[in-house]
Amino acid sequence: MTTLQELLIRLGLQQPADEAALQPLRTALTHTSAGLEVNHEELEFLGDAVLRLACAEFLEENNPNLSVGERSAFRAQLVSDRWLAELAAELQLDGLIKQGPATAADTTARATVRAECCEALVGAVYLAWGGADGGLHAVRQWLDPQWQRSCLELASDPHRHNWKSALQELTQAQQAGLPSYATTEENSNHGDQRRFRSVVSVNAKEQGCGWGPSRRLAEQDAAREALEQLKPPSGF
Repeated sequence: MTTLQELLIRLGLQQPADEAALQPLRTALTHTSAGLEVNHEELEFLGDAVLRLACAEFLEENNPNLSVGERSAFRAQLVSDRWLAELAAELQLDGLIKQGPATAADTTARATVRAECCEALVGAVYLAWGGADGGLHAVRQWLDPQWQRSCLELASDPHRHNWKSALQELTQAQQAGLPSYATTEENSNHGDQRRFRSVVSVNAKEQGCGWGPSRRLAEQDAAREALEQLKPPSGF
């Protein structure tokens, strides 16, 4: 059994009758850092669009009582780079991804590579299983069980990985005003977990400091720390 066949089992998909149809999967797992002419980039672009459509359909069918705003918030987490990187780790994609030696040795870039290739894999599955004639069904067959599990986790913890929204709700409930963020770029190293530093203040008082490979993630980290400082012991 080849590793690609093992991946199909993890995806919950049957192998297409034509072995050549699996070529998009091989392309999706070829990162640009490998220096090859054919790589994951175009499939990542396609995968982004397919992923959002599939997730919108999933939420419409499985969570019809959610408002449009709530669905948007759920979808933002269910298609996020963090979610894709975690899914890639579960699928054990690291052993299948072709990448350059420098990138492979850079642990700070690992989550980014996983997310990019996993999103490209969504585009590849869409193409390999028929594109407009069945590709979306295959993507849903793979991802619906993953989203079901993630939705249960989000329902039990609505602010999971969305600390900024949670902090804003708390400060508004405490009539403390809106949080403000001061975020600076500390270095230019792509994927560095301490590339950006963010300080969040409430009523001009510093409440939390966070770091991350992007401004958004640094601000989320700062908001998480501020929540720990401001949240009443009994919760809110």
